[in-house]
Amino acid sequence: MKKNLVIAIDGYSSCGKSTLAKALAKKLGFIYVDSGAMYRAVTLFFLRNSVDISNDDLVADALQHIELNFHSRDYESHITLNGEEVSDEIRLMPVSENVSEVSAHKIVRHEMVKQQQRMGKSKNIVMDGRDIGTTVFPNAPLKFFMTADPKIRAERRFKELEHKGNNTTTLEEVFENLAHRDYADTTRKASPLVRAEDAIILDNTDLTQEEQLDFALEKVTPLMTN
Repeated sequence: MKKNLVIAIDGYSSCGKSTLAKALAKKLGFIYVDSGAMYRAVTLFFLRNSVDISNDDLVADALQHIELNFHSRDYESHITLNGEEVSDEIRLMPVSENVSEVSAHKIVRHEMVKQQQRMGKSKNIVMDGRDIGTTVFPNAPLKFFMTADPKIRAERRFKELEHKGNNTTTLEEVFENLAHRDYADTTRKASPLVRAEDAIILDNTDLTQEEQLDFALEKVTPLMTN
């Protein structure tokens, strides 16, 4: 097996991309890279520092002051922003409401894509996001495109927020946020969310986490034996 095998997982918000990616990485002994967390961390930095994303010079300068690092505990991906653990804060609504706009910025995407591509040059990785199979790793040998019913996605996201102690956001607000992000992700000029032609569709509306993992492993197995 090659030492730089990349499994790309793209799809809509709250479709369970990270859940599947982490499970695959754990099962295969690969490294899990949460590309979405990178954009969320950049968004958090911009919010904290009132960076005007309409000003390219300010955006470019801000990116020079951002250092992102991943560390793993039990295949759970944790991210630090300039040395600060921000894995929980980047999942809260203020970041969710702004991340699509920030991640659509061409300068931000260019910098993050460069970092992501470096990660896949010498390691076996599972990476999830919105343009992994189309822009970051267009030649990845295995690509999944995940989708699910919007109502189910909103319910999953709402339960996740409740589990983390966020009781101020309503289910309706989560649903509207996901709809806004879907539109922004699929219509942006820089690396829009689209299914790669060779990506395998995984609709997990009615699948358990175990069932979707089994589905993915069935597709991965041939690559592992080559």
